[in-house]
Amino acid sequence: MVCDREAVPSTPSPTTTSISAAPLSAERAASTALVFKALADPVRLRLLSLISSSPGGEICVCDLTGEFELSGPTISHHLKVLKAAGLIDGERRGTWVYYRPLPDALAEISALLRP
Repeated sequence: MVCDREAVPSTPSPTTTSISAAPLSAERAASTALVFKALADPVRLRLLSLISSSPGGEICVCDLTGEFELSGPTISHHLKVLKAAGLIDGERRGTWVYYRPLPDALAEISALLRP
């Protein structure tokens, strides 16, 4: 199941507050849950970690596939879910796709979880 990109805010709200500071609206909870659902899979969480920690801020899909005992199409599916959740972006260069994290989305998740 792929997350609906339209349900995830494209840019973080400058007033994002912690979930402990104020209750989330039903709409906000639903859109945020889609992001957490994307992160709830261990492969996707590891992919995001590899992408986010890569030198130069991006990584080729060819470097990601060797990190897992999964087929290329399976890795591509997981990357598609992360991209649909608004956590990463990709750019095709020749035959390869290079992925990079979307810092604003990661900052928003971080802000929500601050005590």
